[in-house]
Amino acid sequence: MFYVSLKYIRAFFFFLASNHSSLVALGPSNHPLPYPTRLTSQSLKMHKDAWLPRPAFSLTGLSLFFSLVPPGWSMEVTVPTILNVLNGSDARLPCTFNSCYTVNHKQFSLNWTYQECNNCSEEMFLQFRMKIINLKLERFRDRVEFSGNPSKYDVSVTLRNVQLEDEGTYNCYIMNPPDRHRGHGKIYLKVLMEEPPERDSTVAVIVGASVGGFLAVVILVLMVVKCVRRKKEQKLSTDDLKTEEEGKTDGEGNADDGTK
Repeated sequence: MFYVSLKYIRAFFFFLASNHSSLVALGPSNHPLPYPTRLTSQSLKMHKDAWLPRPAFSLTGLSLFFSLVPPGWSMEVTVPTILNVLNGSDARLPCTFNSCYTVNHKQFSLNWTYQECNNCSEEMFLQFRMKIINLKLERFRDRVEFSGNPSKYDVSVTLRNVQLEDEGTYNCYIMNPPDRHRGHGKIYLKVLMEEPPERDSTVAVIVGASVGGFLAVVILVLMVVKCVRRKKEQKLSTDDLKTEEEGKTDGEGNADDGTK
């Protein structure tokens, strides 16, 4: 089911409305009438077609509308660009997707391929055609296992006991009719002989704590300064009010003395 953001719909109709309001009344020779023009029943009959929006404006509005349609309407596949795996371990090749339609297993199709180098041909090793079909390539044999769930938009696979020869590019191709867009994800599997050294995050924690503490102090100081200024402003306004009242009282007293 399609979900269109309200701002795109508003932009579309606002554009059409602005184009329609910008039209002017045209005479028989397609010259604009002087403005303001007193429109009589005869002139309205004569120029009624001039107030109709032209197809060009409608097409322009539609073009704007479709250009504002978010790219999320087409299928998007999410995969890691590079996946580092230790030699001899199991590697899960994650591949998830989103689509405008629910997955129908009778129409849904999936292809996993392996590509040893950029110029090498792709070798298909797993398919989904109403069910999982493991092609059991010679290089993988029984080490490939489907670990996803198409109904949950997950078509990941797991490669057991990764070897150095398994290094390369793994492609995930997805079709989910009636969605006409084919999804494609590409993962480069890099096999490591030893685990990378762990990075000491102590320095990062210290720096983060220091920055956070500094920001907290700055915010606290700003709040205190703001409160002090507000109190001063209130005190000044109160003093001014008292002075004004005293001035009025003195003026009334002087007026009474003069009367006497």
